[in-house]
Amino acid sequence: SEHSLWLPRFWDSLNFKKDREFVGITVLFLDEKENSLIHGFTPVGRANHYMPSLKAGSIVKVDRFEVSRCSSMYKITDHPFLIRFISLTIIDEVITGAPGINLQSRLDCSTIFK
Repeated sequence: SEHSLWLPRFWDSLNFKKDREFVGITVLFLDEKENSLIHGFTPVGRANHYMPSLKAGSIVKVDRFEVSRCSSMYKITDHPFLIRFISLTIIDEVITGAPGINLQSRLDCSTIFK
C-alpha cells in the first residue's frame, strides 16, 4: 500500500576527485512505516527537473522510481538500497496533517542533523 515519506533534507552531491563537479542531488527520506532512513538520489541530468519538488521538511509520495543497491562508498543510511529518480518518477507533496505521519518521531529524527 502507498504511504508517505518525510523528506528532512537534501543536498548537492559533488565529486571531490573532479574539482567538486556537481553530480546530482542526494535526498534523505524517513519511512516511518518501516522506521528507516532511505537514501534517494537524482542524477545530474534530472536535477533541475526535480529541484522544485524538493522541500526540506515536506511530506511526499514518491512513485515510479528505480531501486538500486547502495554502494558502501556512498552509504549514508543503514538501508541496503537507494531510491534513484528516473524520467518517470513523480514526487507529490502530501497535504500537511496527512494520516499516518507521527509528528513525535519526525521531531526525534531531526536531532540527527544538529
